[in-house]
Amino acid sequence: MRGVNSVEHINFWGIVYQLVVFIVLLGLLRKYAWGPLMGIMKQREEHIANEIETAERNREEAKKFIEEQRAELKKARQDAQEIIENAKKLSEKQGEEILDLARQEGERLKASALREIEREKELAVKALREQVATLSVMIASKVIEKELNANEQTELVEKYIQEVGVKQ
Repeated sequence: MRGVNSVEHINFWGIVYQLVVFIVLLGLLRKYAWGPLMGIMKQREEHIANEIETAERNREEAKKFIEEQRAELKKARQDAQEIIENAKKLSEKQGEEILDLARQEGERLKASALREIEREKELAVKALREQVATLSVMIASKVIEKELNANEQTELVEKYIQEVGVKQ
């Protein structure tokens, strides 16, 4: 029975002592272990939250930057297309202007050539009239000097015409 009695006999002061030591130990652990550990954990949590926030902000900025770059690229392509179109229009316009200038120059040269031909023609007609007048006078003087019949006059005129043709 003694074994049963020994269970009945609980050391109350030992339990209280162990309970006090346990509470002191918990207090010490809380102050020196859990407190700094929880502070480190809190700092780590804040650091990770800041890193996540920074990463999100950077991701949003990168997304915005990519959109801006796409818009700029689109605008640059449109500007390049406009420049190409303007260059095509300008080259066509310049080509037409060059053709117009060439046509005008051709017309001017043609008109100048026609004036020169007309002037040369007038000079030739004038020279021919002078020669015909001179010939007529020569023929008339020869005819007067010599009264010939119609056949002889025709032969004489042809002879003088041939002589004038040879002298030129």
